[in-house]
Amino acid sequence: MVKADLIAKVAEIGITKKQAGEVVDAFVDAIKDALAKGDKVSLIGFGTFNVKERKAREGRNPKTGSKIEIAKKRVPTFKPGKELKDSVA
Repeated sequence: MVKADLIAKVAEIGITKKQAGEVVDAFVDAIKDALAKGDKVSLIGFGTFNVKERKAREGRNPKTGSKIEIAKKRVPTFKPGKELKDSVA
């Protein structure tokens, strides 16, 4: 499923595709904003979006084999909820 498919699915509740697109965009933006602030986003039954900090580490360039420093960074994570796990299984 791609974003256009999701918008079409949301539009099935009786709103236009343009309105559905605005809803999906607002939903995604709200999650991005919360994660950028370091907040956790929990959708009961679906899952939890969180931010995890990766430590700086040493890596290797696969082409040359030389050592490189990989800087620390924050990455988004997702942990599925029980209902989502059960519906997939």
